[in-house]
Amino acid sequence: MYLEIVTPDQKVFEGEVVSATFPGTDGSFQILNHHAPLLSTLKKGTIVYRDKKNAYDVTIDGGVVEVLNNKVIVLAEALVEDE
Repeated sequence: MYLEIVTPDQKVFEGEVVSATFPGTDGSFQILNHHAPLLSTLKKGTIVYRDKKNAYDVTIDGGVVEVLNNKVIVLAEALVEDE
């Protein structure tokens, strides 16, 4: 599936992944290939996404995620930098 993560000022990631886990407002959830359409709000937390070889993570300060036709788009409010 195709994942795109953007903030108002930058494109954080775009590419093919096999799974992604999100910090949903009502609890974390995972998206896999061919997931049903979904729209959800996100709280501050870490998005973990995996390609065929590695796992990556990025911490956001909330936002929304849309899943439609094997494409996942995250509109994040901002990135949270490591302290």
